[in-house]
Amino acid sequence: MSKRNSQEAKRVARERLRLEREKQAKREKARRQLTVAAAVVGALALIGGAGFAVSQMMKDDTSEAQKHWDDAEKVAEGEKTAGRYTSYEKPDNTAGKQGVDIVIGDKDAKNTVTIYEDMRCPVCASFEQANGETVSKDIEDGKYKAEYVFGTFLDDAEAIAGTGSRNALSALGAALNESPEAFMELKKIFYSKDKHPEERSDDFGDDENLIELAQGVEELKGNKAFEKAVKNGTYDPWAVNMDKKFEAAKDVTGTPSLKVNGKKIETGQGTAPMAPQQFEQMVHGALEK
Repeated sequence: MSKRNSQEAKRVARERLRLEREKQAKREKARRQLTVAAAVVGALALIGGAGFAVSQMMKDDTSEAQKHWDDAEKVAEGEKTAGRYTSYEKPDNTAGKQGVDIVIGDKDAKNTVTIYEDMRCPVCASFEQANGETVSKDIEDGKYKAEYVFGTFLDDAEAIAGTGSRNALSALGAALNESPEAFMELKKIFYSKDKHPEERSDDFGDDENLIELAQGVEELKGNKAFEKAVKNGTYDPWAVNMDKKFEAAKDVTGTPSLKVNGKKIETGQGTAPMAPQQFEQMVHGALEK
């Protein structure tokens, strides 16, 4: 073996090891999230949230869809592939080199509320149903700007393994490319009580389902550019990098999680404030005047 080939083999081996370590870290984070989810089922019942199954085991998904996401990860790392992705695309209305900074509202607002979510997370759906309107109104009133950070680790849990978290996030990227308003409206639909799939379902992994749900957003209804971006997975590599940003927040161990001006806000049970009165008291109380 030539020296050049030997060096390339070593590089490939190192890359495989790095990717495996990242996958293992995501699995561990999913374990922690599912454990936390089990602990808050009783609390969710009090505020109208639905119960959900909990799994501790993890596995790799070897489906065709997963192969696309393996390619997306390579593109997110700056590599070229022979797959469906020709380049790295970041949505309009984002910031940062990789476009993973999503800030909704007045950029000059004094306060920032950061919301960490997973698109398949049933607790996140309950949070959005209870507090989403309050957040939207607060943004409109200029009380704070909202930063959204999305993880996709629930796709790795064995009992609910799939691609729905990543796929829905990619679709949100396509909506954000149209406008922040379209992003917020589509997120609201995805998390709505009658549209959000139950925990074991991977309905969000179906592009056609996402496009159908998007018809409830006026700006996305019949929008061919949006539909093309969803079907082609234009923002799949972007979704991969968004998840990496989520994983980098070491103090975030579950979803939903909230921070006000960088400080984590949680109840005595270690969870985000879920009930509207609790949310307003804790989040509004932490805002700088």
